Amino acid sequence: MSVFAHWPNRITGLRFVGAFVLFGLLSMIGEDGPGQNKGLTQFAFWLFVVVVSTDFLDGYLARRDNLVSTFGRIADPFVDKVLILGVLIYLAVLPWSRPWVPAWAVVLILAREFLVTGIRGWVESTGKEFGADRLGKIKMVLQSIAVGGVLFLHAFPWPAELFHYLSWMAHALIWGTIGITLISGASYVLKTRTLIEELNS
Repeated sequence: MSVFAHWPNRITGLRFVGAFVLFGLLSMIGEDGPGQNKGLTQFAFWLFVVVVSTDFLDGYLARRDNLVSTFGRIADPFVDKVLILGVLIYLAVLPWSRPWVPAWAVVLILAREFLVTGIRGWVESTGKEFGADRLGKIKMVLQSIAVGGVLFLHAFPWPAELFHYLSWMAHALIWGTIGITLISGASYVLKTRTLIEELNS
C-alpha cells in the first residue's frame, strides 16, 4: 500500500510541496523587496499560514483514525524543519528582512536541530523512545509565529506608528525564539546525560 493512501500522509506531502512553492515566492520577491511585490508577499504570508496550520491537521487525523505511521513520524517533523529553517534562511539573507532575522540566530537554530537530531538517533538506537517534549513543541509554535510575524509585517501596508509597533513585536518574537531554542536544546542535552548515566550504571 502506498504511503500516501491516507490523508495524514497526503497532507504531509502537500505541505512539503507548499514549502518549496513558498521558497519560490521568496526568491521572486528577492532583493527588490515587498514594496515592489506586495501581492507576492501577501501570497507568501497566507501560504505560510496554510502550510504551518495544516501541521496540526495531519497529526489530528492520524491520531483520530489510528493512522500513525513510521513515514508520518519521520516525514512530519522533517517537513516542519524544512519549512521553518528554509524560510528563516531566506529572511536572514534578503535585505528587507534580515534586520529582524540575524544570520547568527539562524545558525544557532540550525545547530540546535542538528544536535537534537543526532541525540534522537543515538537514543532510539538504544531501543528507547525520544519524541518531542513540551519545550520542543513550544519552540515549534513560537518559531512559526515569529516567522509568520516577519512576513506579516512586510506583507501589508501599515501606518508608520503601527509599523513601528509591529516591528517591535517581530523583534521580540525572534528573540523569544532564540531563547526557547537554547532552553529546549539544553533540556534535550540534560535528558540525554541522565540516560547515559542510567545506561552506564
